[in-house]
Amino acid sequence: MAKIYPPKKFVQSARIKTFAQYNKLYKKSISQPVHFWRDESKGLVWQNKWLKLLQWKNNRARWFLGGKINLSYNCIDRHLLGARKNKAAIIWEGETGEERVLTYLDLHREVCKFANVLKHNGIKKNDRIIIYMPLVPEAAIAMLACTRIGAIHSVVFGGFSSQALIDRVDDCKAKMIITADGGFRRGAIIPLKINVDKALKKASVKKVIVLKRTGQKISLRRGRDLWWHEEMEKVRSNYPITQFNSEQPLFILYTSGSTGKPKGILHTTAGYLMGAYLTTKYVFDIKDEDTFWCTADIGWITGHSYTVYGALLNGATTFMYEGALYYPEPDRAWKLIDKYQVSVFYTAPTAIRSFMKWGDVWPQNYDLSSLRLLGTVGEPINPNVWLWFYRTIGKKKCPIVDTWWQTETGSHAITTVPGAHPMKPGSAGMPFFGYEMAIVDRNGKEVADGENGLLVIKKPWPSMLRGIYGDEKRYHKQYWSDIPNNYFTGDGAKRDKDGYFWITGRVDDVLNVSGHRIGTAEVESALVSHPSVAEAAVVGIPHEIKGQEIVAFVTPRLGAKITKKFIDELRFHVAKEIGSFAKPGTVRLTEALPTTRSGKIMRRLLREIATTSEVKGDITTLEDFSVIAKLKK
Repeated sequence: MAKIYPPKKFVQSARIKTFAQYNKLYKKSISQPVHFWRDESKGLVWQNKWLKLLQWKNNRARWFLGGKINLSYNCIDRHLLGARKNKAAIIWEGETGEERVLTYLDLHREVCKFANVLKHNGIKKNDRIIIYMPLVPEAAIAMLACTRIGAIHSVVFGGFSSQALIDRVDDCKAKMIITADGGFRRGAIIPLKINVDKALKKASVKKVIVLKRTGQKISLRRGRDLWWHEEMEKVRSNYPITQFNSEQPLFILYTSGSTGKPKGILHTTAGYLMGAYLTTKYVFDIKDEDTFWCTADIGWITGHSYTVYGALLNGATTFMYEGALYYPEPDRAWKLIDKYQVSVFYTAPTAIRSFMKWGDVWPQNYDLSSLRLLGTVGEPINPNVWLWFYRTIGKKKCPIVDTWWQTETGSHAITTVPGAHPMKPGSAGMPFFGYEMAIVDRNGKEVADGENGLLVIKKPWPSMLRGIYGDEKRYHKQYWSDIPNNYFTGDGAKRDKDGYFWITGRVDDVLNVSGHRIGTAEVESALVSHPSVAEAAVVGIPHEIKGQEIVAFVTPRLGAKITKKFIDELRFHVAKEIGSFAKPGTVRLTEALPTTRSGKIMRRLLREIATTSEVKGDITTLEDFSVIAKLKK
């Protein structure tokens, strides 16, 4: 795929304008980390400046030792000292059309009041608090109030079930749950408080604070359950800042696999803060005048780092939207971008593929000229989907940053730096500052450029996880045992001759067909390159001769001509694009693919359907439950 250079107009105002400038900063971050981080940390406010950069022992990191800092102060208070005081910090719209704007001064008042609410209800430093809310400003206020007083928040995605709440409350020994009577999603009410009540039949917390959001009837247990608005009326609107040590625990965010106990990923204050701040500054090239829209729910790391913390750390305006991007019509996202003049738009490839499937007519009805930068996150993006996003939404004037990172990394690890890097559709780009990435074999030996291997990080980085909460053994086994002395990401990748990284997918998504190792992302990209295909997902099923056979689930574009020969046409299209060994054994046409509300395709469910025609695993994070019934037909 040919390089696409960032538009000259963008480069002129970019923070990093040339590849040489990026390369100089990157080399400094790797070979002179003390000097690099000392320079970059000046962009934040510290009570005590740090004295020692890193302590690294037994795969455990401690960064910015001796430093004292407060995340809430850096997100809010410091912006009150200048022109940002009355600038919009959060612009919010609900699915049903409500609108709110909170300036930095408004946000400061609300966060201080809620910090007092927490203190009034017995919450102290290091207490764990579950936040189980819709995507409303109060969710961000609750997070920031926790950081102000040193409580450790654990946001649970609003699509999770009561059982998921039980697991998390029990694991972190939470003292409080902050929730709402419900939330709106796709025209329905998500019964958040009812789910909390179910969970607390088997788990226990001392207090539950409830935001009145939908007005649906709920029950309040005397002595335990409290209304948000009533508690806020009892307290003052100022709360003094407490500066915390750099390694003060900040939050626990649980990641769940297809099986096993969820992992409580622990992040601490200064390192995480630096990662969110710096990546937002450079990767999104954030400016004072930007309105930044990250479509992720705050129940995911993307929502933590970029919907809330990264944007506010840089004094930007963050836009929050509660509902589905395509409800009640497929134009909702474009309508919002036009209405609020969004300039930076960060979303998932799955959403982009859906937009693409519905056709160009929807975005063409709106003025998207406010956009100056686009971003993708969550999984590899197919090159032709990238090109549609670039041409149809960005009008060829917006660079695209295709970011690779994880809950565990805390912030972007591989990305395009928009003013400095030519873009390669489908490539995640190059390592961000402080990340020493490599592609190795199972013995830890680096593979040649162009060869598939395992993606690892060779040295610690500031925003890295500090462990799995309460499970030291699992932390070492999960991340440090596969490739000795390297953090193993769990992803496969290859690097081209120009140094660009190409993510081939999770290692457990690499198929072995007749001895050929094929990444699912590679086959999916081949399928989506067909002009009649909007979206595709590939899984492997056992085959007595081949070892594994490829099964493809394909969503045709609207208006595509589907003939009797269409399935064979797709199979041979893959053979032409990759090779006959990659030709799917089965192609199943479907109206939609099962995705989580964070935009990831649930390939585990497709594998179960392809193998047994039944779904047995957890589906509580599924965006649209009707998709499963349609797939099983």
